[in-house]
Order: sequence, then structure tokens, then C-alpha cells
Amino acid sequence: MILSMTGFGKAQGNYKHTTYTAEVRSVNSKQLDLNLRLNSALRDQEMELRKNLASELIRGKVDIAVYAEGVSDDKMLSLNQSLFDHYTEMLKEASDKQGLDQSSLLANVLKLPEVLQSERKEKTQEEIDLAIALLFDAVKNFQEFRSAEGDQLRIDLTERLNIIRNLMIEVEKYEGERIVTVRQRMMDRFEELKEKVTMDEGRLEQELVYYIEKYDVTEEKVRLTAHLKYFEETMNSEEAAGRKLGFISQEMGREINTLGSKANHAEIQKIVVQMKDELEKIKEQVLNVL
Repeated sequence: MILSMTGFGKAQGNYKHTTYTAEVRSVNSKQLDLNLRLNSALRDQEMELRKNLASELIRGKVDIAVYAEGVSDDKMLSLNQSLFDHYTEMLKEASDKQGLDQSSLLANVLKLPEVLQSERKEKTQEEIDLAIALLFDAVKNFQEFRSAEGDQLRIDLTERLNIIRNLMIEVEKYEGERIVTVRQRMMDRFEELKEKVTMDEGRLEQELVYYIEKYDVTEEKVRLTAHLKYFEETMNSEEAAGRKLGFISQEMGREINTLGSKANHAEIQKIVVQMKDELEKIKEQVLNVL
């Protein structure tokens, strides 16, 4: 099973007159880059949440937001009674001396600095628990999204692996012809040289065998087949496979390149180009794998 590195998840719930929303979204990244924007209900929990989230999310540039909408009772107002009394006496005395109307005295006193004080109310444990539960519900939905995307990636990657396998079968059609062609070309060249130099026929045959063996691609096909199998096994494992699949695809590329350098045949070269094209598409998809 493979997971996509990109994904989205959301969860909502209500506490009294407030609606809490948690959202998780991610794009590709070589490491885990976690950006948390938390509502006040969860700010004290941030360090512990980061630790727990990191173990679940593993990799990707992940943005997580928890926010609240609706009537908020986060703050409550209190009256600084001593300061209120002090300001009231001062303004009464000033009003009496100036003969001013005192009907708006109360409203004016309340506007003076620090008469009314705002205090943040502590969140109840019930509200904190709800916000945390919604956050991890959003993560669960996010992981399900990743899994569904991963299934599509697996299907695409499997198809491309099979294309490379079929292309290797195509190579076999030209291998015998290629060896005969190489051998005949070398023999023709040796025939030309016979007129100028004396050659040992036994040694000539040994050299022919040596050079023809150099063109043999059996080892490359065997190793490439093994890499294809290992790639599929890794896709179906339970661990995060993205990095490992990247390494395996690099090894596949080495074998395909060697196959191309040994080809010495126009049709095999065309097949190698097709293999490389499929491998590049595999590498592009692997970048999306967790």
C-alpha cells in the first residue's frame, strides 16, 4: 500500500454557540514541514500536538488550521471599582465647579483607561477535548484521502512497470539477430585485415567470443527484472515507500542505460528510448508518494 503525499481533510463540530472547524492539507516536500494555526482552545497543547501529528503525517508540507466561528465567550469584563470611584469623584467635583450636566457622567467614567478590564476565560476541558477530537478527525479524513490517491498512483505505476517488462520481451526478438550482425561485421573487418597482416585463427575466434560477450545484455535484463519486482514489493509494503521507490527507480535507470549502451541495434535502441520514457514517468509519480 502506498500513500500520496498530497491530501485534504476536514472536520466540524459545535460547542454551545461556537462552530469549530479543523482542516488539514498538504503538498510535496522532502521532509515534514508542519505549519500549525490553532485556535486559543488548543494553544497550550501545541507542543504535544506537534509531536503526535509528526508521527502520523511523516512527510510533506502540511498546513493545519483549527478555527472557531460564532458567539465567543472567551473574554469577560470586570470593573475596577476603586479606580471607578476615584474617577467619578474627580469628575463630579469638576462638573460642580463648572456647573455641568452630570447625566452622562457614568458613560464617560467607563471610557477612562483601565476602568473596565478584559479577562480571558479559561476554556473548559469539554471544549478543549472537542477541538482536539475534531483535529484528529480531520487528520483521519486527510489520511483516507492520501490512501485513495495512493491507490491511483499504485495503479499507474504498476501499468508502467508492466510496459517496461513487455519492452524487455521485445528486446529478446532482436538479440539473436543482433549477435549475428555484430559477428558478421567483425568477420568482414578481419577478412579485410588478412590481406595486410597474419592472424591466428584460434586467437581470432577467442576475440570474437570476448567481444560478443561484451554485447550480451542478459545480466542487465536479470537485474532490471529484479528491480521491477522489488519496486512492486515495496509499493505493497506497509511502510512509507516514497524514498525507497526513488532509490529503486535510480537502479532501474542504470540497467536501462547499460542496456542502451550495449544495444548496437537500431530497434533495440528504440525500445530503450521507450523504457527511459516510462521510467521518467515513474520517477515523476514517485515524487508524489509518501
